[in-house]
Amino acid sequence: MILTVEAGNVNMVFAGFENGELAFVSRADTVLSRTGDQYAVLIRSMLELNGVLVGDVEGCAAASVVPPVTARLEYGIEKLLGIKPLTVSPGVKTGLNIKIDDPSTLGSDLVCAAVAAKAKYPAPCIFADAGTCLKIAAIDKSGAMPGGVIAPGINMSFEALAARTASLPLTDARSVSSVIGTNSADSMRSGVIIGAACIIDGMISRFEQTLGECAAAIITGDNAEYILPYCRHEMIYDPCLVQQGLYIIYNKNKPKK
Repeated sequence: MILTVEAGNVNMVFAGFENGELAFVSRADTVLSRTGDQYAVLIRSMLELNGVLVGDVEGCAAASVVPPVTARLEYGIEKLLGIKPLTVSPGVKTGLNIKIDDPSTLGSDLVCAAVAAKAKYPAPCIFADAGTCLKIAAIDKSGAMPGGVIAPGINMSFEALAARTASLPLTDARSVSSVIGTNSADSMRSGVIIGAACIIDGMISRFEQTLGECAAAIITGDNAEYILPYCRHEMIYDPCLVQQGLYIIYNKNKPKK
């Protein structure tokens, strides 16, 4: 089995791939104070939770957008599995032509999502990652990644509304019953969740104008399920896009036997 680990600002996602197929996905909170040994314990627990023995893991790939976590996560993986993980970073082979000003600054989660989008869907395509931030990026008809946009994510928006106002409550993501809210919490949910769908729809249209043709549209990320029902563009829901990209990158870099 190949283990992939994505460390995001809020959640960590653990996935196992067996013979090219996704075998399990599990999530845990990202905790900045967690030590390397604690990561080893966490990973062991995640494997056991999914019926996987430590000895069954023959390789590991990791992507982290939280620098304080990266080294301790690598330590925990190596201590538990006896395997040095492949960490997505500049210099790792991805097969992706990144055309932003400084490719080394592109988040490893977006790199992985772009690699999977390029491998799985016809070009051009546009993918939205609805996580801590709402990130939308494109793969052009040549298979290159020209760039994208970043906006506040759902939870970040809720927290900002509650923190920067005197009377709005801190609310959470859930289904929206009506676009026109009749109380503060429902109005906030409509504004944030349906607002995110409007951002995605509007950006897809503008991306297609820039790309010069229609594009397949994909949505992924922890909050995608809340936004997807309100998108007017036809969207492909691919909840494990980053994990699949990590697995593809692992295979591009593993030593040849």
